[in-house]
Amino acid sequence: MTKGFVQRGGRWVLVQAGFIIAIGILGITSRIESGHRLLSLVGISFFVVAALCGFLGMAALGRNLTPFPKPSATGQFVQHGIYGLIRHPLYTAVFCAAAGWSLIWQSNPALMVSLLLGVFFDAKARREEHWLRQKYPEYMNYERRVRRFIPWIY
Repeated sequence: MTKGFVQRGGRWVLVQAGFIIAIGILGITSRIESGHRLLSLVGISFFVVAALCGFLGMAALGRNLTPFPKPSATGQFVQHGIYGLIRHPLYTAVFCAAAGWSLIWQSNPALMVSLLLGVFFDAKARREEHWLRQKYPEYMNYERRVRRFIPWIY
């Protein structure tokens, strides 16, 4: 691994990719054949939320979009669009997609790993926010106004 990759938070990206791959595989390999239709519908709903958060998050970030948690030297502080409602819509999107996948396949192991992914995203977001406070002094006021993952809740 190059020093720049690690300094920008590349290890967080690798661990995240591992979670996503594990959830994808577990969903298929440990699914329940005769599952409940309602759980599948809830899973589809999670996918809709994931698509909405993901699309709106990417659109608001524009050229600031990066897989790394540490902001780039040329990046700008974004707090418009969906970022006016939640600070990490892309993490919310990936978590909702993982949970939705697990529910559609009705895979308890995939759902458990999805919950661990949620805990991971909370830790990753806290680290990212540390970097954002260092780069953007106004980020502290933003944190007071806007919740991390779920509008008005958390």
